[in-house]
Amino acid sequence: MPTPPPGRLLGSGRRADVYEIDEGWVLRREREGGGDAAAEGAVMEHVRAHGYPVPRVRPTGSRTDLVMERLSGPTMLQACLAGTLDVTEAGSILARLLRDLHVLPALRAADPAVRVLHLDLHPENVMLTPDGPRVIDWSNTEEGDPGLDWAASAVILAQAAVSDDSLATPARAMLAALLADSSPLTRPALTAALRRRAGNPTMSRMEVELLDHAEELILSVGQTG
Repeated sequence: MPTPPPGRLLGSGRRADVYEIDEGWVLRREREGGGDAAAEGAVMEHVRAHGYPVPRVRPTGSRTDLVMERLSGPTMLQACLAGTLDVTEAGSILARLLRDLHVLPALRAADPAVRVLHLDLHPENVMLTPDGPRVIDWSNTEEGDPGLDWAASAVILAQAAVSDDSLATPARAMLAALLADSSPLTRPALTAALRRRAGNPTMSRMEVELLDHAEELILSVGQTG
């Protein structure tokens, strides 16, 4: 049985819950025994050592529990909804964060074309702290072709943009800004990202059904090789 959480619940996502430890640290716990916190933490420490903006982490020896620095500030999505961050600027920030990540060396691979990929970089996984944006939730991280990372972010934004809710219009603007400056998005990478998204067990049937429309939007907005 998992140990009881150390403090109050601060937030919940599709797969994990975040609990307060103290003023400086939080615990993110994967539900249903998923994840690999040690591997995720190792990637976060690797990119942080190269200057990439992520929270500090502490080892726990657990596959499900990741202890990390407690950040202050809204998520990028919260800032956009509050009107304190322009949605086009948000898309440009996402693009910059992807570019900055992909200039870093891989943690394990020796192939210089292989890079660390986040594979879930979207406005809810960027926190706007007083020290600037910080990227959270590295549970999907892998090493590979940077084009797949761009495609993964584009698919997430496009899926929101073709939905029938209040986030559709800002998501479309973010997508356009993300793909505005010669992104390394390719058709093979887009196909792979769509396949991964469709196979994500947290996706509802309705969300999966949006993916064909999301692909059409991405192709109409961005240039793919």
